[in-house]
Amino acid sequence: MNTGILTAFALLSLLPAALAGKKTASGHEFTAEPKDRTLITQAQIFLDQSLFGPGFIDGRVGEFTRKAVAHYNTKESIQPIHNWAPILKRAALAIPEPLTTYTITASDKKFVDSTLPYDYPKQAERKTLPYRRTTELLSERFHTHEDYIKELNPGSSYSIGTTVKVPNVTPFKIESVAKDKSYGKANGLSTRHIVVDTSEKMATIWDPTTQSLVASFPITPGKEKFIHRGEWTLKNMITTPEFRYDKSMLQEGKRSDDYLMIPSGPNSPVGIIWCGTSKSGIGLHGTSSPHTIGRSRSAGCIRFANWDAIRLPTLFRPGAKITIR
Repeated sequence: MNTGILTAFALLSLLPAALAGKKTASGHEFTAEPKDRTLITQAQIFLDQSLFGPGFIDGRVGEFTRKAVAHYNTKESIQPIHNWAPILKRAALAIPEPLTTYTITASDKKFVDSTLPYDYPKQAERKTLPYRRTTELLSERFHTHEDYIKELNPGSSYSIGTTVKVPNVTPFKIESVAKDKSYGKANGLSTRHIVVDTSEKMATIWDPTTQSLVASFPITPGKEKFIHRGEWTLKNMITTPEFRYDKSMLQEGKRSDDYLMIPSGPNSPVGIIWCGTSKSGIGLHGTSSPHTIGRSRSAGCIRFANWDAIRLPTLFRPGAKITIR
């Protein structure tokens, strides 16, 4: 395996801004971290569309945007890996308009229920767990945070027929998520290798055939006492999973016979897809709370934002190797 990513995280500190515009040893022009929010948004969308998740698309540089830059540059063999110049140039060509508009429809409102309870016993009585707010739907659809949607659209009513500003990213459409779709093995994808780095809170996907980095996404690895480090195999992948809520499992890491079955939906604790591993009860899955990605809050599973999780079947399939370290 290409070992570049193993040292990438240690090299994330930026060079002084005074170096901007100068050449690196490899001949690339060096550009330090931008301050302009339009440029940052362009770069975040470009990275997201290139399968290097920057976290929320919001025009602000944070931990996961920096890591996405490093991973993208690692894939492209660009040094130093924190050089923004190639990404900014490519983003300007690929994403000339970082913001676009979207008109809220009656169909969207079908996936919003402001009465959705927060406690599990009451959720278990529902048939599905939709969004609680239209802003929640919009933020997940366009890979961002509710606060950024509100910032872009001050005073909006978010009613049917309202046109709002949103990041110009390929949207995550909850209405397009197939119900109970199972994914089997696939040539090329079943031999890939997923590396979950619990300290860096990142998952990287590698193709051992080409010895190349394919993608990377921010994750939540779980509480330290519940992390199951080791080598595992992906066993199954299925959309719209139910969630087995077992208080004993979540608090002590031990299954009990006292549990609830929580229905599927974007507000399910396991999100819109489950990718089960050879370690019983441990999987890679979506989340109802994308704002918690990067925080250790789960009982051992690996959480992705739903907009990243839905892309996993296009990147690896059952049979793939999973390293949790």
